[in-house]
Amino acid sequence: MPNPVVLIHGWSADEHSMANVAAFLVASGYDVTQIWLTQYISLEDDVRIPDVAKRMEAVLRTAIKAGRIARPFDMIVHSTGGLVAREWLITYAQTWAGGPPVERLLMLAPANFGSRLAASGKSMIGRIVKGWNNWFQTGTEMLNDLELASAYQWNLARRDLIAEQPGQPSPYGNDKVRPFVICGSHGYTSGLAQIANEAGSDGTVRPAAANLNVQGLTIDFSSGTDTPDVRPWVRRQGAETIAFAVLPDRSHSSILAPAANAGLAAGPQLGDLVKRALESTADQYQTVCAEWDAVTAQTASLTTAGLIARAFTSDPPHPEDLTPHFQLVTRVVDDQDQPVEDYFLEFFSPQEPGEQDSVDFQRCVLKDSHPNSKDPSRRCLFLDRTALFEQFYNATRTELALSLSAAKIGPHVRYFDATHEGAKGQVVVHDSSEAAREKLGDEGRRLYRNRTHLIEIRIPRQPVEDVFTLTLDAAN
Repeated sequence: MPNPVVLIHGWSADEHSMANVAAFLVASGYDVTQIWLTQYISLEDDVRIPDVAKRMEAVLRTAIKAGRIARPFDMIVHSTGGLVAREWLITYAQTWAGGPPVERLLMLAPANFGSRLAASGKSMIGRIVKGWNNWFQTGTEMLNDLELASAYQWNLARRDLIAEQPGQPSPYGNDKVRPFVICGSHGYTSGLAQIANEAGSDGTVRPAAANLNVQGLTIDFSSGTDTPDVRPWVRRQGAETIAFAVLPDRSHSSILAPAANAGLAAGPQLGDLVKRALESTADQYQTVCAEWDAVTAQTASLTTAGLIARAFTSDPPHPEDLTPHFQLVTRVVDDQDQPVEDYFLEFFSPQEPGEQDSVDFQRCVLKDSHPNSKDPSRRCLFLDRTALFEQFYNATRTELALSLSAAKIGPHVRYFDATHEGAKGQVVVHDSSEAAREKLGDEGRRLYRNRTHLIEIRIPRQPVEDVFTLTLDAAN
């Protein structure tokens, strides 16, 4: 007997948006009486994701106590529902007697590390389009949490996925809650929604933002501008490897129709992946991870129009849609833990002095840079990993370095160097050479396709001499 399934929708949607998922489950042998739909307010300006998770906890406890939902149950979430489920898991589900009541968590295009459209939703246009029937409210607080590089996403990942010290537990794992993530890499194919399309996304969420296999790094320039202390973070116990698949035929909306064929002639089908997740045992989890890695690699292999034409019967994606990208989310603070909002990041090759390498990086690799509107010390950079390897790196360029310069605070405090304005620090963040692969392995080379990398950068705050001086008494 399969587990009951709880369905959690995304921002600006309701339980009806999950109707095709529910119908697919019924057709696949799941008892309709075991499917329970939950809904939450997502367009009210005072509601945050933690508010929704708190109410979700109360509703689930009441429903289980009343016998309306049996435990263990599985959960399928879409978009913002992924953050709601994660918040509930780490804050409340761990307190349940006997452990969390959910066994499998299947995320469909979750916005785990934000959406580019969240900022648009808070704009005047967003309030007109989405808030017309809701007194022009669009869920500002929820959109703040959803915005790229938000403090909420960063802090949530530090609670359930990643830590600076090894040995920290996660709510996930073979013998705990087993998470599965499926995301498309095909933009919208009709209507005004096509305006939102972005290469390397499903129209709303980037695979790199959906993936729970996050990386983390601290770069501390307090020890020296040329030799900073670089400290990789580690994934929490149970979150070392999380099942993740990218499909070439699914947009943010069509991923909610697992029974429908979205034009893919042959290859992995969404419905098969959904059933594989819900039917897999704890012993099979690592096997599913490997299978889904192969699915993602197959999607990335469709790099030309010719290959795509053979793979699709209708609505083929553009080759650039399927190109693997990654996100760098930076947070810059000084050595007093104060946010640094006005700073400049430059990427270059230390092996090729000059300006052309920086120009090539900006032109070919960097696709989007988004300062968070609530906290400009946090930024999200969206980068084309294929372009990094095929257009930036060459016979002489095998390393990618990052330099940071920050505007001085005022006449008495500067960053990096108290005696020079415009001082900066730099560090190599990626080495593509075979020697580095052999020495460091993939983990040490740092930049991964279809992932978010959280990078905390600490810089020294330097007062100038006249902040405190010694005065000698002439009489002595």
